Amino acid sequence: MAITPITSALDAIQINPTKILNQENKSQGEVISFGDYLQTALNSVNQLQLDSTQIGIDFAAGKTDNIHEVMIAGEKADIAMQLTMQIRNKVVDAYNEIMRMQI
Repeated sequence: MAITPITSALDAIQINPTKILNQENKSQGEVISFGDYLQTALNSVNQLQLDSTQIGIDFAAGKTDNIHEVMIAGEKADIAMQLTMQIRNKVVDAYNEIMRMQI
């Protein structure tokens, strides 16, 4: 039984800002800042949310009859949002832990 790595699951929901940033900056040879990485990740989550909304609107308007696409887009957007929220929670927990440290 093969176990798929987490990176494959992230690629399946199209959240891979590292790949996007590496492709954009490969030719320039620039160092990617954390802020750029975070902005790209949030933009990709936002785009999945917008795509899901648009596909739902198209389905409701009768422009498409493929319910599978609607459900898949909705689940991709939901999983991406859940992942983003969990990462945010971990960052806030880490910040709070650092603030509790005594110097």
